[in-house]
Amino acid sequence: MTEARPPSTSNLNPRQELRQLVRSELKILLEQKNWEGAKVILQPVQSADIAEAIEGLPEAMQALAFRLLAKDEAIAVYEYLDPSVQQVLLKDFSREDVRTIIDQMSPDDRVKLFDELPAKVVRKLLAQISPSEGQATALLLGYQPETAGRIMTPEYLSLKERWTVAQAFQHIRRLAPTKETIYSLYVTDNQHCLTGSISLRDLVTAQPEQIISEIVEPHVISVHTDTHQEEVARLLQRYDFLALPVVDTENRLVGIITVDDAIDILEAETTKDIHTLGGVQPGDNNYFQSSILNIVYRRAFWLIFGFLTTMLASLLVKTQEQLLRQTIILVAFIPLLIDTGGDVGCQSSTVVIRGLNTQNIRQHGVFWLVRREAIAGALLGIILGLGAVAWAYLLQGNLLIAVIVGISLLLISVLASILGAALPFLFSFWGLDPALMSAPFVTTIADVLGVLIYLYVARWILLF
Repeated sequence: MTEARPPSTSNLNPRQELRQLVRSELKILLEQKNWEGAKVILQPVQSADIAEAIEGLPEAMQALAFRLLAKDEAIAVYEYLDPSVQQVLLKDFSREDVRTIIDQMSPDDRVKLFDELPAKVVRKLLAQISPSEGQATALLLGYQPETAGRIMTPEYLSLKERWTVAQAFQHIRRLAPTKETIYSLYVTDNQHCLTGSISLRDLVTAQPEQIISEIVEPHVISVHTDTHQEEVARLLQRYDFLALPVVDTENRLVGIITVDDAIDILEAETTKDIHTLGGVQPGDNNYFQSSILNIVYRRAFWLIFGFLTTMLASLLVKTQEQLLRQTIILVAFIPLLIDTGGDVGCQSSTVVIRGLNTQNIRQHGVFWLVRREAIAGALLGIILGLGAVAWAYLLQGNLLIAVIVGISLLLISVLASILGAALPFLFSFWGLDPALMSAPFVTTIADVLGVLIYLYVARWILLF
């Protein structure tokens, strides 16, 4: 160990401090070309933590660190690496290194890597791995992206109905080392159709001579190969399953999806939703590893839309130029009103979009929810409107102007709440992602309508 240790940071938990320590010391040892010391520091570290340490190294050092790992450890670490780092390492490997690593990856992790690679590279890699692994990978690649078939693993254990418990255990002992999990077992008939499930616990407590069909649970929850991955993750979360069987159109068992895959799915879907809510178009690559041009492309659409729509608000203001010249103080309150309307609409759209994604509002109708948000917007508008009246009167000393500001704020809050609640439902009805009705969109629409409401309320009251 070297003496150069990073200072302990109070906002890091012990695991984070350990990962930071491993990364910094590994870098120092590699710079010193102390290969044996680097091997020693990596030996007691978990595969996921080693992967994170390698990802934090300069690109030139990543291959050096990876080659210090033992063969079995290298395969496990490689599956945890970000696809971009996996691709960098592939360039530095010899043909034999590539074949060994790719061949021994689990099929679903291999497909995740292949999804990030050009088609020409994928074809070359498929030709280098064993025929059985190549066939399993090609099967998964044949399914649509973001479906159960694409993310499942064919490395599962299935039992036959006619077997005895003793025969089942012989089968499990023989195949367990090569399978994803043995805690969730599935039972099939002679045509390999899924007929039930059985836990390892039930198998252990059964008598050796009992037939599997006597102890199987026939009511098994499964998904089809074309089921969307987000629905798969919801089912695993809802029923606390360790794995979920995947069947084809003829109910034949073709794979399983494990809970660790569900965690990855939920993280990816949540990231996509957050990006969309923020007006950033989802992309295939990690945002922080994207090129500047890609970042600009992903963020430009909603900003351009907001710019053009705000130009419309400017035109609306210009149409009321005479009114504003007569009562110039009205201009001072425009930022207050449009900002409040955008914030209220953003709050409503956020909770509705999240409720649609988690299906927590399925039992309520659209009109019930919109009405509920409208009432909430009205109450918020009253509270904020009274504050605006007081501030406007204190600032200007004109009660009529203060009343105009207060009434406008109330109407804007109600309208923004209705828009924020209704537009995600409208997008969902059209078959689009409700998250497209994101904060930039709702805020911009609320801003334009807020200006329109404010100016016409002012015109009506002042002329009246």
